[in-house]
Amino acid sequence: MSAYLKCLIQTYSLPLTILLCAGLNCTAVMASDSYDPFSTEANLSQPLLQPCTSLQIESTLNLLSVVNIALCKNPGTHETWANTRAQAAQVGINVANYLPNLNLNATDTHNLPGNIQRTVNLSMSYLLYDFGARAANLESAEQLLLSVLAAHDSAIQALFLATVQAFYQVHATQAALDASIVSEHAAQASFSAANAKYLAGSTTPADKLIAKTAYSQAILNRITAYGAMKISRGVLANLLGLDADHNLVLSDVSTFQQKGDLLKPQTEIFQNLEQNIAQFIETARKTRPDLQAAEATLNSAKALADAARATGKPTISLNALNTASKSGGINTQGASLGMSLSVPLFSGYAPTYRIRAAEAQIDAKTAQRDKLRLQVALDVSNACQNLNTAAQNLSATEDLLFSAEQSELVALGRYRAGVGIMLDLLNAQSVLASARQQRIQAVLNWNITRVILAQTMGNLNAAFLKSFALAN
Repeated sequence: MSAYLKCLIQTYSLPLTILLCAGLNCTAVMASDSYDPFSTEANLSQPLLQPCTSLQIESTLNLLSVVNIALCKNPGTHETWANTRAQAAQVGINVANYLPNLNLNATDTHNLPGNIQRTVNLSMSYLLYDFGARAANLESAEQLLLSVLAAHDSAIQALFLATVQAFYQVHATQAALDASIVSEHAAQASFSAANAKYLAGSTTPADKLIAKTAYSQAILNRITAYGAMKISRGVLANLLGLDADHNLVLSDVSTFQQKGDLLKPQTEIFQNLEQNIAQFIETARKTRPDLQAAEATLNSAKALADAARATGKPTISLNALNTASKSGGINTQGASLGMSLSVPLFSGYAPTYRIRAAEAQIDAKTAQRDKLRLQVALDVSNACQNLNTAAQNLSATEDLLFSAEQSELVALGRYRAGVGIMLDLLNAQSVLASARQQRIQAVLNWNITRVILAQTMGNLNAAFLKSFALAN
């Protein structure tokens, strides 16, 4: 039996309901949007489910505050939250089917030449038994509520991931801009050196033109990097529910420094990653909110099939009527109480096709659930492989960047000493610029793939974010 139904039976009885509705303005009470007699929203106030309405934006934003703002202000979370409240109301509608219906009708008729007739009727209809149709519809509504709750959780995790990605993308594009500026200065210095040697007559015009071309290319790269940085900031502001041109001040992320405190991944943690993929997949299938939503949707379809089977069966109802009328100065009162049996005999085979349609929906929802189970396995496997690759690339790009820096210093020294050529210097500078970009991308991938793995496991939450931020 449904938890809502148990609460209803324990709390309400037929006589109490009739007395309450007879003495109060039930229509006005029920119309209030804050009135929730069945407490259908009692389980909707869990942490990270209900979006906040206001949040003070700090002057400097770190990763934790950025995610909090996104969950609070992004319209997407408000939309999915509204969907959960709407489905909770649908549960209440189905619970209400277990209560009687009361109707008050009044008529005042004036007949010529002056006869006045007034009638007041209070009627009640109470469905006693319907072969499980009400219970099946309530079960379907409750399963759909679980589905939209899981969908809301999935939307939160998707926004969570997108915000973390955007946060690190801003830092990556800023680091790329800084690297392009360094490369531009290096190209400018090479052009100045080549021009000085040309003016001194110790080199050909070709060296000067080659250096000038490289310098112009470096300027173009810096302009492109600046545009990418501005776009990434606009994307992050949009995720935070702000205008794209909002000026965000973000805290520094040491992992994007080109020297010094470079992130050292704990590679031993991932040595057995591939061996544990099967265990990760099973865990993800238990915790992924989108898979939980698909399972609840399937259970809802099964309940609707039960309701369709019960629709064509008889129903038993309790009916009561109290009438008071006045006509020609004569008062009349009457009351009746009875049971009614309704047996549908023929509906043009509509119930048959409702059942067929409901059973087909079960097959469709089952296929969707199974397809998602396979997708979960693929997501986890890909995330593990990408994380392994990112950890190895992080170490490799550190060595690559160090070697490229040393090579550029040697090439620059040889050229200034007159024993090297411009092409060697420009090639070394090009390799160094590429190494800087690869290093930035490797750090970005390292940060993002860890978060993606948590999201594919269904474990992207506040606790993970705190540990993730501390690890950085």
